[in-house]
Amino acid sequence: MLDLVLLPEEYAICRLPAGSSLPAGLLAGPADGIVSVTWTEDEVSIICRADRAPAEATAATPWRCLQVAGPLDLAMTGVLASLAGPLADARVNIVAFSTYDTDYLLVPTVRLAEALATLTGTGHRVAG
Repeated sequence: MLDLVLLPEEYAICRLPAGSSLPAGLLAGPADGIVSVTWTEDEVSIICRADRAPAEATAATPWRCLQVAGPLDLAMTGVLASLAGPLADARVNIVAFSTYDTDYLLVPTVRLAEALATLTGTGHRVAG
């Protein structure tokens, strides 16, 4: 079973056109919560606090973010599957992303109580 931390902020999942620059002010400092940026051939995706979502982006809000307590060994398998599987069975949609140290899972704010009940019901521990 995993230890999870529910981050206090609401998050946005944003899309900018391919080739866009990172919006000014997005990375003001570590107190701004989690920021994840992915550049692809087709888009620039940004996950950030909802209040920092770029005005020019298409944004889906609000989401809540669960952090898997880490750091995790990169050789570990099944971490996201142990979270995503039960949530899929409960029909809670998710967006997941990973860093070198750990994994993150976003759930829609309107489904947060259901997501937390599902995760704790399958043995995971949630703080925050």
